Amino acid sequence: MNPQGRRSRVRRKPSSESTGRPEGFFDRVYALVSRIPYGKVATYGQIARMLGAPRAARIVGWAMHDNPHGSRVPCHRVIQQGGTCSPNFQIGDPGAQRRLLEEEGVQFLLGGRVDLEAHQWRPTLGRVPSRRTPEKPRAPLPKGRP
Repeated sequence: MNPQGRRSRVRRKPSSESTGRPEGFFDRVYALVSRIPYGKVATYGQIARMLGAPRAARIVGWAMHDNPHGSRVPCHRVIQQGGTCSPNFQIGDPGAQRRLLEEEGVQFLLGGRVDLEAHQWRPTLGRVPSRRTPEKPRAPLPKGRP
């Protein structure tokens, strides 16, 4: 509430207490994004899942927007789930993210989406920090069943 007893209209990002995320979640995002290779991309949701927080894609976006590390963290390599560039990547220059990706050799399909088949980052398992426990292997289907 402000001094007049009214609620403030300023939207604030959720605190670590309300999101359940540790204070260092942004730092973990920056560490992971800095590992995306030249010419590859990852989605916000992919980064969140790799960090063991599958519903935190929006928080990954906040981290990218607040990146204090400059070009050391290649935020332009993180895109939206369907392969589209972020409309808010650089205020006043909606084509900046696409230009940076094209300079790295990332190809776009006719609809303006990144060719995820060719350029999505798929790191080898076991190298990405995660809090999730490994999945149990599934039993094979009985023979004769599709």
